[in-house]
Amino acid sequence: MRSYAVEPLQVVLPDAALAAAVGEIDGAEVSVWSGADEPPRHVDLWVPPYLTSTVAIDRVGDLPGLRVVQLQMAGYDGMPEKMPPGVTMCNASGVHDDATAEHAVGLILASLRGTVEAVRHQAEGRWVRMPGRQSLADARVLILGYGSIGRALAERLLPMKAIVTGVASRPRSDDLLDEVHGFGDLPALLPAQDVVVLLVPHTDRTDKMVNDAFLSKLSDDTLVVNVARGAVADTDAILAHAGRLRFALDVTDPEPLPDGHPLWSAPGVLITPHVAGGTTAMLPRMAALVRAQAERLVAGEELAHVVHRG
Repeated sequence: MRSYAVEPLQVVLPDAALAAAVGEIDGAEVSVWSGADEPPRHVDLWVPPYLTSTVAIDRVGDLPGLRVVQLQMAGYDGMPEKMPPGVTMCNASGVHDDATAEHAVGLILASLRGTVEAVRHQAEGRWVRMPGRQSLADARVLILGYGSIGRALAERLLPMKAIVTGVASRPRSDDLLDEVHGFGDLPALLPAQDVVVLLVPHTDRTDKMVNDAFLSKLSDDTLVVNVARGAVADTDAILAHAGRLRFALDVTDPEPLPDGHPLWSAPGVLITPHVAGGTTAMLPRMAALVRAQAERLVAGEELAHVVHRG
């Protein structure tokens, strides 16, 4: 791959904290532009703000000379279509694996062990016993979307003695789980699960993949955890099954979830406001990725995590 540099490479970041973490890069100049004012006169590599909607890249057409957009998210649905001709887009694959896996474990434990109910009881000043809650030990957990985040989740669940099944778009062998199932195996697998964790990317194939037919295959009291994208699950179907099933949702459709939306008060539903990836672990990992991508451009090497080629 040829170098995009015009000596020096112009790397534009959204805030001073990321710029400080990235530091100096040989052969490149690092500057900060929030996207709120006039754009720089020349940009080779742009890192947009950390937003999970396409609003993050709305000013991509305003940047003269732009060659590469480096997202701070792993998900990128709706964004390739906004890339001008000649602009390559990369996602932040790997940056959020640990934090998202941690959050998924937290949601699972909070739901299975009754933490949500206990917090409500504490606010009411009541001591309410909750015997017989589901343990994660020996629980059957299906990870739907067994990629890098799915593997990070499995690495945490297995030492906790969960029985983990991985499902991806295609079946394959795996050194951690031995076997990863394909989507075609879901009808046979779903009825036996205690927990289903959604980690598939949002694509045409996975849009509202978790619908009424999907949820109807799950046994009563199964927990469905969504740390993927809100649109991979049908909100109407969630509302129809809430109470029979339990849900822990870090993402919703619509998002942000409006005030007064019925999901807020649906029985057995725990909601967090899309916070799985935005932790203290993000900044150093994102800085390392930006620095590595800039160094690749300076050296004329192939970029990592390309999801759209301009």
